[in-house]
Amino acid sequence: MTKGTFGERLKREREMREVSLEEISMATRISNRYLQALESEEWSKLPGGVFARGFVRTIARYLGLDEESLLAEFDLARSKEPPPQPYQTLEPTPQELPRWLPAAVAAVVLVLLLAGVVYGWRRLSARRSTHTAAASAPASTPAPAAAAAAPPVATTSTTTAPALPAEKRPAASVPAEASLDLSVSASAPTRVRIVADGVVLLDGEMRSGDTLHFAANERFEVSAADSSAVLLELNGQAMPPLGTPGSSGTISLSRKDLRPTTRGTTHR
Repeated sequence: MTKGTFGERLKREREMREVSLEEISMATRISNRYLQALESEEWSKLPGGVFARGFVRTIARYLGLDEESLLAEFDLARSKEPPPQPYQTLEPTPQELPRWLPAAVAAVVLVLLLAGVVYGWRRLSARRSTHTAAASAPASTPAPAAAAAAPPVATTSTTTAPALPAEKRPAASVPAEASLDLSVSASAPTRVRIVADGVVLLDGEMRSGDTLHFAANERFEVSAADSSAVLLELNGQAMPPLGTPGSSGTISLSRKDLRPTTRGTTHR
């Protein structure tokens, strides 16, 4: 697929249905600049990870196109993006050493040798003086033996593990037979709260690139400080954004939000 084919097809399908970018943005809550970047194939303006694919899937669903076919064309077009050029390293230009440098090195070495000779001569003279004084001193009476030293007392140290912050503590347990699986991905740092069947599973910061999974039986309630920084998938199906880009939002998800599939299973 040559550059421009995917973007041209997406634009052509939109214009055939007489739908503007503003209408798609209002219906899907995808920013207008992301829609323009998809049609012009400016991949650098799109968020990383699964967010761009989630946008394509949501647009295909809104226009009535085959989601998997459009995703395949998107992946193929994006894989043709030329790799970044490697940095060129410049080899340093050899510089001529100053003429006085060898003479200075030789002088420093000579000074060090002389200092070593003087230090050795002084040490030898000190040893000779010590031996002479010891030989001329009278023999001294040995002092009584000192009391036996008490054996050392063994000591133990206790290390207390640091307490984990609230957002790092393990989430409340969910029954193993839970039938709803929620995938939460973050494209930028933001605070997220996840409540499953009335139980708080997460209430803390998510970092850019984080992807977390949660399980529930009946319902999820998801809140985020930045709606555009969070992408939700319920049982493998992309869910609509929490709110308008740049603002906080909350959404409730249950089994009724899942679309029926012809094969009886949800795509992951």
